[in-house]
Amino acid sequence: MAKVKVLGGTGYAGSNIVRVAVERGHEVTSYSRNFPADAVKGANYVTGSVFDPDFLAQVVADADVVVETLSPRGDLEGKLEGVVAELSVLAQDAGVRLGVVGGAGSLLVAPGGPKLMDGDFPVEFLAEATTGEALLEALRVSAGELDWFYVSPAAAFGAWVPGEATGTFRIGGDVLLVDADGNSNISGADLAAALVDEIESPAHRRQRFTVAY
Repeated sequence: MAKVKVLGGTGYAGSNIVRVAVERGHEVTSYSRNFPADAVKGANYVTGSVFDPDFLAQVVADADVVVETLSPRGDLEGKLEGVVAELSVLAQDAGVRLGVVGGAGSLLVAPGGPKLMDGDFPVEFLAEATTGEALLEALRVSAGELDWFYVSPAAAFGAWVPGEATGTFRIGGDVLLVDADGNSNISGADLAAALVDEIESPAHRRQRFTVAY
């Protein structure tokens, strides 16, 4: 059993991760601004602000793994990079593994490029994709003492395409995974399953991986 802390644990990705981790018997605490409408039985919930240093320190304290799932929207727009930078320092100092759930925009559409976000990419999501790429690059140049992993979901991922838990998915690296029809999809439940697999059996230390059907 691992002590898993999920920052943004009431959002779409975060709530799925909380649920799957609890189902697998881990000790799970969700950190967010507000309590959820539908709490996961067996999970602990703590509210606060990521701009409060004491709150971030609490997220890392006594954790085995911290998973950051925040979106750079609202009051986090233009500020998520700073929050994750501070979280990285805290995790490194505490010897805690850090997982970051980013987006698909920085994935390559083929080996050698270009990136998904450089093509016919929705303009309304471009800023978020740029932030996601910045978070990944910051992790890649971080000190070797920081044990991190970064997860990029498939291109179609979110509350608008929730999908179902299938238990069957593929794991890739920096290249977007697509099916035989050229589609790239993953449900919240299966992304969470892949991420909790990584917590239980680390295979991507200081690496990005992607999950899709």
